[in-house]
Amino acid sequence: MSSKIQEFAKKYLTKNAPDIRPGDVVKIHQKIQEKKGQRIQIFEGIVLAKKHGIGVSATITVRKVVDGVGVEKIYPLHSPNIAKIEVVKRSKVRRAKLYFLRGASGRKSRLKRKEFEGFTFEEQPEVIEETEEVVEETTEETPVVEENNEIVEETTETVEEPIIEEIVEETKQKDK
Repeated sequence: MSSKIQEFAKKYLTKNAPDIRPGDVVKIHQKIQEKKGQRIQIFEGIVLAKKHGIGVSATITVRKVVDGVGVEKIYPLHSPNIAKIEVVKRSKVRRAKLYFLRGASGRKSRLKRKEFEGFTFEEQPEVIEETEEVVEETTEETPVVEENNEIVEETTETVEEPIIEEIVEETKQKDK
C-alpha cells in the first residue's frame, strides 16, 4: 500500500528542489490568483524551521519583521503555487528550529553569516569534480638591469600554480 502512495507522491515533487536549511535567508516567489489574472508576490525572510522531511508534505517556516511586527508564513516546498525559491544568504546555526528568534530583537537576533553564493531551485550549485593532478608552470622573466654600466643577465623563475585538490580542501575547511 505504501509503495502506491510513494509512486503517486513522486508525480508532485518539484524537480531540482533547493537545499534549504534553518538560518537561510530566502526569497519565495509565490503565485497569487486575482480576478484579472496571476501575479507573483515575493516574500523574503529567514527560515526558522524545516518540517516533514523531503517528501511532498515538506514545509518551511519563514519569518520577517514588517514595521516592527513579526510575520511568519508556512510554505509547502513542493506546492505548484511557488514559482521560485532563491537562497540569498546562509547562516551558521546550531539548532534545527530557530524559534528563539521570535522573542529576540537587536543584537540577539543576529546570526553568524557563512560565505555563500546564492542559488535558486532551478539551478543547483556546481559540484567540483575530482580530476587528475594538473601542474601548470608559468615563467616570469625579469628585465635586464644595468648596474654600474654592467649588464646583469636575465633570470627566469618557474612558479607552480596550486593544485585543484588543495583548493577544494581549503574550501571544505572554511565551511566547517
